[in-house]
Amino acid sequence: QVQVVESGGGLVQPGGSLRLSCVASGRIFSINQMGWYRQAPGKQREWVALITSGSSTKNYADSVKGRFTISRDNAKNTLYLQMNTLKPEDTAVYYCKMVVTTTGVYYSDYWGQGTQVTVSS
Repeated sequence: QVQVVESGGGLVQPGGSLRLSCVASGRIFSINQMGWYRQAPGKQREWVALITSGSSTKNYADSVKGRFTISRDNAKNTLYLQMNTLKPEDTAVYYCKMVVTTTGVYYSDYWGQGTQVTVSS
């Protein structure tokens, strides 16, 4: 099976920065698209950013564009999210999703357990 684990969350003051990481392990043939999502208290989970397999395409939600940067290291099966100029409204549990094939034929979505990001003074 495939395990996905996020890390790097924490408490940061407004205007500060954090870097989230997400590592996939297990029986992995290849990873296609990777993405970050977040869920604030009382709200639905929302998409934040995505990156394609060759990093040729990176898309961002309007709310984070210009402040967050998504990247990946395919050799390490790792996804990153550099978050700068953080705002209180960025407070949420951040999840990563990886689209993985274990056979080279069919792809499935794998989610991490989430990492808490709190932006507060």
